[in-house]
Amino acid sequence: MNIQAKVISREISEYLWRAEKTLSTAESCTAGLVAASIAALPGASNYFRGGIVAYVDELKTQLLGVSEELLAERGAVSEDVARAMLCGALERLHTDYAIAVTGYAGPGGGPEAPVGTIYVAVGSPDDIIVRELTGDDGREENVARATLTALKMLLEKLEKDFPAPSE
Repeated sequence: MNIQAKVISREISEYLWRAEKTLSTAESCTAGLVAASIAALPGASNYFRGGIVAYVDELKTQLLGVSEELLAERGAVSEDVARAMLCGALERLHTDYAIAVTGYAGPGGGPEAPVGTIYVAVGSPDDIIVRELTGDDGREENVARATLTALKMLLEKLEKDFPAPSE
């Protein structure tokens, strides 16, 4: 984990711990790297309930409840599937917040999107934000960028949901 991810994960930890909120992840192309970044901190078990790595569509359906129809219609690499993965993580892992990532990290893309297309979803049951990442900088860099983006998005959401008291 790079230093920037450590710093952001620590800030996320402080927000979740203080607010007594929980977090889960649903990952495809990042293969658990987001979860590993969150869980790397001491005390993470106080707010991080776990994650699901669903690399294949079958597991997205079985473990996260993503509909087969949605996957057939939109493809696994889409905003709608990222949202569905996030909702599945929130519901099935019983958390207040979740992060979901799906995409083509490389070396190849797919029928619905070129390599480097990654969707990151962050949110709570009533507020989901999805961001599309594009551009191919190689598999390792694509995964690192998606992981860092996911962490930054969650931190921004927590800052919005739990603003610091006015002085």
